[in-house]
Amino acid sequence: MKGNSMPPQSASVTRCLELDLGVGESPVWDDRTGRLVFIDILAPAIFRYDPESGAVERWDMPETIGSCGLCADGRIVAALRSGVFLFDPESGALDLLARPEPDRPGNRLNDGKVGPDGAFWIGSMDDTADKGPNAALYRVTADGAVTKVVEGLTVSNGLAWSADGRRMFHSDSRQTVVWIWDFDPATGAATNRREIRRLPEADGRPDGAAGDAEGCYWSAGVSAGCLNRLAQDGTLLQRVDVPILAPTMPCFAGPDLKTVYLTSLTTRRGDRAEAGGLYRLDGDLGIAGAPVARFG
Repeated sequence: MKGNSMPPQSASVTRCLELDLGVGESPVWDDRTGRLVFIDILAPAIFRYDPESGAVERWDMPETIGSCGLCADGRIVAALRSGVFLFDPESGALDLLARPEPDRPGNRLNDGKVGPDGAFWIGSMDDTADKGPNAALYRVTADGAVTKVVEGLTVSNGLAWSADGRRMFHSDSRQTVVWIWDFDPATGAATNRREIRRLPEADGRPDGAAGDAEGCYWSAGVSAGCLNRLAQDGTLLQRVDVPILAPTMPCFAGPDLKTVYLTSLTTRRGDRAEAGGLYRLDGDLGIAGAPVARFG
């Protein structure tokens, strides 16, 4: 694991919607429609935002939703508390695809993202007060097959891939660790996991994340109001402080993947309280994002 290479910098943001979110999460850019899909874990609901018109659509879910991704056929793959579902925003149909953890009622599904292999990678978290290492990371394919990839997690989070699809990043928010894996985009094999960095509270405990065009990793520092950019060896290349108490996940968007959106959660620190929301970074980070694949 490496050290720091640059002093922190600051960025301003614009709040996109008046909508207050409990736990805003999982923003994903739809390049076909020019809209942004995101969720509120606790609402629970899926939203779709049109940056051009400012219009937002909402679909309420029957149980807590941890994350979502886009499907090749236009549907949305969604990780609800109890399983992975396919949601059709046109018809409203919600169809069960897989239940990765039917034997772990204390867990719920959490952060997930579609990988370069076209599978939905989804982690769980211990949703009890004690929060032990009872969660895992899974790979779910379009036929509903589930593969357990690793156990011993507490709050699985921060999935993202390098632009070439050869590296997978993954974190555990409670254990404050970031790992990198070797990844085969043709087969979905993730191997050779190694720890690259610890990000404790003061540095920005790792939450949701995104990959960029240079193969680096942008982690939302939910405890420190920042974004941390890590190299593949764990070097902290950049820290960007944002005026948001608890950012939960960045997303590269727009036709050039240089517009950055951030979700956040409702929180209070000291005498400052802030509702969760959807934000857009004013300006860009100087780098494009890595495209995110579609499920199926």
